[in-house]
Formats: sequence, structure tokens, C-alpha cells
Amino acid sequence: MLPADIFVAGKLLKPKQLNVQKKSDPRHKKRIAIVKNLFAAQFQKNQTIPSNVKDVIAALPKIDKLITQYAPEWPIEQIPALDLAVLRLAVFELLYQKGTPYKVVVDEAVEIAKEFGSDTSYEFVNGVLGSVIEKELGVRKDG
Repeated sequence: MLPADIFVAGKLLKPKQLNVQKKSDPRHKKRIAIVKNLFAAQFQKNQTIPSNVKDVIAALPKIDKLITQYAPEWPIEQIPALDLAVLRLAVFELLYQKGTPYKVVVDEAVEIAKEFGSDTSYEFVNGVLGSVIEKELGVRKDG
């Protein structure tokens, strides 16, 4: 058994059996590009907004209100910029782009947070998104 071995229901899953986005997946790359642009937009207020983030930025008042509501211990200005960019994209996808299953949105957000954020970013992102899904989409945590 290797440290990276994963067991589900008592069965060893090989990496190719796992439903994990490959870093080469174009959808994953697209999300990373959007997160990077959202991250940069936090510091470049008067710059031209890239087209792939315009809709997200237009929805920021509602998105940020939800993030504040479901992360009450963390005012928006205290959330690390990368975590905030990941959350903003994921909440946008959950509320405005109904075609992607919520589990995929969360998985992608967690993976991006793991890849680019701090050691605990993914836990924070997962927790906030779990609350958004439960309260705003009406999906129970066990469902």
C-alpha cells in the first residue's frame, strides 16, 4: 500500500479510477485562468476587465454578500485574495451557470485551492461552498 492509496467502501482505487480533474483538462485550465484574472482584478481596480470574468465581476455584490453570510468569521477584506477568487468563481458557477453539477464545482474549487492556496485554503473553500449549496440551493449535506 502506498501513501497515496485511496480506499472507498473497502476497495482500493487506482488513480485512473478516481474522478479527479486532470490538470490538462481544458475546463480546469479555463477555471484556473478565470481565478487568476479574478485574483488580479482585486489589485488592478482601474484596468480593463478580461472578458472571461466580466459576468462574475458584475455579480460580485450578490456573490460577496453570500460569502460574507456563510463565512461570518472572515470579513471579505480579510479573506486571502486567492481563496476569495476561488470562492467568487465557484459561487458564480453555482448560482448563475446551472449546467455544471454542484459536486463538480466544489471539486474544482477545492482542487484549485489546493494547487494555488495555502495549506488550509481548500478546507475553507469547501466549508463555505457547502453552506452555500445547502442554504441557497437547498441540497442537504448528505445528499
